[in-house]
Amino acid sequence: QAQLVESGGGSEQAGGSLRLSCAASGITISREVMAWFRQEPGKEREGVARIGERDTYYADSVRGRFTISKDNAENTLYLQMSSLTPEDTAMYYCAADFVGGDSLTSRKYKLWGQGTQVTVSA
Repeated sequence: QAQLVESGGGSEQAGGSLRLSCAASGITISREVMAWFRQEPGKEREGVARIGERDTYYADSVRGRFTISKDNAENTLYLQMSSLTPEDTAMYYCAADFVGGDSLTSRKYKLWGQGTQVTVSA
């Protein structure tokens, strides 16, 4: 059974950094288009970054601050976040099993992790 498990969230001050991990099982991430999304209470899930075999794409709000990467040997997806701001506060989710189309749209992914909370204080 395919599964994604996120970790690495926590509390950080503005300007700080965090690295999120998404450990995958039951799928081979090297073959997958995968993405990170985030969601604040009462808001829609927002695409943050996605990665194919090597190509990457970022939302305007995080470009230049966040880096998405894969460790194929560890079958793990990462999101390195730097220069954090309070606006980055959200639950962060990794996603896989992309069905095609807009790769930063949540309904285009069928497999999700449980999420990890990131809280940034001013």
